Amino acid sequence: MTSSTLAPEAPAADEGRPRPGLGTAIRAYVSAVRGGDVGALPAVLGLVVLTLVFSILRPSTFTNAFNFANLINQSAALIVIAMGLVFVLLLGEIDLSAGFSAGTAASIMGIVLTRQGHPWWLAIIAGLVTGAVIGTCIGMLVARLGIPSFVVTLAAFLGLQGVLLKLIGEGGTISVRDPVLLALNNNNLPVWLGWVLFAVVVGAYAYVSLRRAAARRADGLHADAIEVVLAKVAVLAVLLGAATWYLSTERSRNPAVTSIKGVPEVIVLLVALLVLLNFLLGRTAFGRHVYAVGGNAEAARRAGINVQRVKLLCFVLCSTLAAIGGFLLASRDNSISPTTGGAETLLYAVGAAVIGGTSLFGGKGKMMDAVLGGLVIAIIINGMGLLNQPSSVVYMVTGVVLLVAASVDAISRRRAAATGRV
Repeated sequence: MTSSTLAPEAPAADEGRPRPGLGTAIRAYVSAVRGGDVGALPAVLGLVVLTLVFSILRPSTFTNAFNFANLINQSAALIVIAMGLVFVLLLGEIDLSAGFSAGTAASIMGIVLTRQGHPWWLAIIAGLVTGAVIGTCIGMLVARLGIPSFVVTLAAFLGLQGVLLKLIGEGGTISVRDPVLLALNNNNLPVWLGWVLFAVVVGAYAYVSLRRAAARRADGLHADAIEVVLAKVAVLAVLLGAATWYLSTERSRNPAVTSIKGVPEVIVLLVALLVLLNFLLGRTAFGRHVYAVGGNAEAARRAGINVQRVKLLCFVLCSTLAAIGGFLLASRDNSISPTTGGAETLLYAVGAAVIGGTSLFGGKGKMMDAVLGGLVIAIIINGMGLLNQPSSVVYMVTGVVLLVAASVDAISRRRAAATGRV
């Protein structure tokens, strides 16, 4: 016999370790939350609590399918603007001009469409270019000259408000009558297409999650167990399936005259943006650089990252996404006015990103935060309206929710630092 035959086999790398499963993942998540990594948990709990409260107080109006669809349309523009702000907040910066960037881009779109008579797609391009130009100017001043983003964007907030007034005129409006643009944030998909969208989203999520877990295991990296992945897919399928079914029911008050059912068309845009921006942040070098700069700009610079370029691109993305939000506002209102994107739009958008879990200190946040936070704010506004509460109460409640979210962020960061998680 050879020595190799007599030698005992080396134990496998994972031998003796508990097999990862759903229970292990739950315990690890609880441990992470206790350590300060709360993620989007406060926003999710807020959504659940607010939904339960308003469902109890207004069971016949808040929970019906018509109001459910209305919530999606009301929050769509806010969510998209908040998505752009996530990029800036990840850097530890702020953009106070995002609301009026949305209004200015929408006004350019309206002028090209209505006053100059160009097709809708050319008007959309003109609006997007406007947003990109605004973001480039802001980004150059912040990244190249080193002017604090608060000062630059406050100046842009004031300046763009004047530009909007100049373009539209005091008390003027630009009507939006193009059917494509009106459908953007008003129409619904056919019922069958809504179910196709449901199947595509759940199927794509399952495929990507399983493939990513398998690839990480093949590379010897930590990966979720198959039970955990399947549990996430099942939860997503149940939630989206219930929402699709509810939205597919008839919600017209007079179905014989007009039938209203199906998933709102704006959902397609939100899903597409969520997937694209998640990929950009989570699967590209640019996304890793954004987190690195937000975590420690000097360390990122020493590591060879072009900090100025990263900041510039983030402000460009913020204003360009704000332009898309402006299109949704115009579609929802059927017009553009000097107040489009003004008033509380910016405050709600920043609040949505922070309430959803994006840190004001930079380096922590995801695109899903904008969706969750946007829904929280939309539910507050919608529910308070159904309770016939004045705007003063809505503002105060939203302010308290935002303050709680910022406090949770600060406390969780302190807790994470104390436990060595950052």
